[in-house]
Amino acid sequence: MCTALTYSTDVHYFGRNLDLEYSYNETVTITPRNYPFVFRRTDTIKNHYAMIGMAYVTDGYPLYYDATNEMGLSMASLNFPEYAHYNSYQDGKDNISTFELIPWIIGQCKNVEEAKKLLACINITDDVFNDMLPLGTLHWIIADRNSAITVEAMKDGLKIFDNTIGILTNSPPFEVQMFNLNNYMSVTAGIPVNVFSDKIDLKTYSRGMGGIGLPGDFSSMSRFIRATFVKLNSVCNKTGTQGLSQFFHILNAVAHPRGCVCMGNNKYEVTVYSSCCDVDNGIYYYTTYDNSQITGVSMHNEQLDASELVSYPLITGQQIRIQN
Repeated sequence: MCTALTYSTDVHYFGRNLDLEYSYNETVTITPRNYPFVFRRTDTIKNHYAMIGMAYVTDGYPLYYDATNEMGLSMASLNFPEYAHYNSYQDGKDNISTFELIPWIIGQCKNVEEAKKLLACINITDDVFNDMLPLGTLHWIIADRNSAITVEAMKDGLKIFDNTIGILTNSPPFEVQMFNLNNYMSVTAGIPVNVFSDKIDLKTYSRGMGGIGLPGDFSSMSRFIRATFVKLNSVCNKTGTQGLSQFFHILNAVAHPRGCVCMGNNKYEVTVYSSCCDVDNGIYYYTTYDNSQITGVSMHNEQLDASELVSYPLITGQQIRIQN
């Protein structure tokens, strides 16, 4: 389970929580412009936009979970069980598998409108990377500085939705998640008003009572509601690093502490990492489950005209500053 979001102050941010019961030892990975992206069913792309994001690198290939390119276009994949559907090869289409989709899109597109044009010709295939990595059941959020879309491949075809709130979690489909928000229109960040009945005198006895009814569980539908409420009611300064801090606070509102989502056999789903990419400056920030200190990696501190991947292992041990 995961949550992804966009957020803007004077800087534009994109990031996500990755919630799983295991890790592939993912790294912050920079793919420079001349790394050859080899695709299974279409031509290799030898020159493309540079990108930075979180990836599992295997056999020299970056399997990106989320990434941002040097033009500010970002994309993340999230689990979409029970609904995701992919096809076999189709003539006349760009046949791209799930593990190839992020580099295919952000390697070639500088904004959402260009991504939409590329998606119009795509067929998302059921090819697997190898026998050890099963086919992912995924949907995607793609965002630039001004807009976002959700992409879902289902049995009745590829669907592209304008994502006006800049939030994505997991199943059910995005349009169902959006419709479900109607059930929470009475939730408020302000002081609640008694609309229960004018025949009884009801009073607030605590701050925050306007949020009563906001779901607190860790299901994807509840996280979608909670993340949307927290983001749309978020207030912070437009300058400085407050936007970065606020972004992580929004993600923390839907993060998974160990023990609350039990997968059986003493396995628990946790927020493996939280990320926040400053898309304007190409800096990828992250925290991990056991390290709440924000760490940053800058794309522009590397040679972006190179042809070799650059990967930084995550700092997973807690970093504590003793003040006295």
